Amino acid sequence: MAWRGGWRGRTAAAAGLAAVAVAQVAANGVCKKPAERPRPPREWIPHDEVEDRPESSSFPSGHTSAAVAFTAAVAPSWPLAGAVCAVPTVMVAVERVQSGAHYPSDVATGAAIGLVAAWLARSTPRLLLRHWRWCQRPC
Repeated sequence: MAWRGGWRGRTAAAAGLAAVAVAQVAANGVCKKPAERPRPPREWIPHDEVEDRPESSSFPSGHTSAAVAFTAAVAPSWPLAGAVCAVPTVMVAVERVQSGAHYPSDVATGAAIGLVAAWLARSTPRLLLRHWRWCQRPC
């Protein structure tokens, strides 16, 4: 995206990576530790993938938060790339529930965290620049 997309691709990629970083800190660093929610019971998952689940807290889904954050941050700069990224994002969210790694509420909360992270990653530079310009005004 950054390599072949020109200015728009570099802007989208930078926003996407910044949003992923914010989402990962929020979901895995801030929310998972205090939640300590156990994973869905093994009996609910009728396949062998249940043995590959992480041991960390189930709430929220860090994978979903990262995927949604990247897609939501990319879409305003490059709508076509955002639409293309939406397909694997939905697949990640569905797979996290299907594999027994998360409850649907974990995935929904992870998606909400991803949306907030994308908003923060896209609006923070603009807000900082506005604040800096305001501080530079002569009194």
